[in-house]
Amino acid sequence: MPNLLRLFTRSCSTSCSAGGEATKSRLRALLRETAQPVAVVTSLMSPGASTRSENDNFTERVYHGATLSSFTSIAMDPFPLVTFALRIPSRMASSLNSSSSNSSSDMVINILSAKQASIATIFSRPDLHPHPFSTSPYFLNADGLPVIRGSLGAIACKLVSKGLPLHDLHFLQRQRADEAVEENSGTGNVSELFIAQVIRVEELDSPGDEEQDLPLLYHRRTFTTCIPTTSLPP
Repeated sequence: MPNLLRLFTRSCSTSCSAGGEATKSRLRALLRETAQPVAVVTSLMSPGASTRSENDNFTERVYHGATLSSFTSIAMDPFPLVTFALRIPSRMASSLNSSSSNSSSDMVINILSAKQASIATIFSRPDLHPHPFSTSPYFLNADGLPVIRGSLGAIACKLVSKGLPLHDLHFLQRQRADEAVEENSGTGNVSELFIAQVIRVEELDSPGDEEQDLPLLYHRRTFTTCIPTTSLPP
């Protein structure tokens, strides 16, 4: 007997493709009018990406970071949970999906402040900035993960599960982790959704800089920040 859910999903995907493109276009236009927080996720590269130093007995840990525009909090109780999406293929997605279950945290999500637009750009363009940590001040937390200095805040997180394939509705609807993920048949970008539990909020220096106390936001395809409504004319 054919898998009816699979056939329905494929049929809906085909028949709704024209209308779907119009919906996506209108959704993009709408979201451009809403301000989104900007964050950088930092982690360790997968073990195969580590480099050997001159001393063969020591393997240098390689850090990696990626700018997020889809970061949000989704739950506070009983566990604080956050989520974000990464386009694939992605070195960050590969690193997170292969992270060790023995570590207390897999990543740090650095919520950028208003003065860190350049850092958001650096971590979003690996083709232009292949070594972002060389120009971005940071320190290592208790788990040896980079925390970007000057951020509005930073949270150490542990993955709840591997990334969920957002292009495969059948996989998501069935929620069967043992099933193979279907290949993407569309022409757009493919993403994976990551859900993580917040383990702790990192301690950061607070220099009292007003601009550092404001969030970096992405609005109408540019970086900006916010001001209190009391500062606006009546």
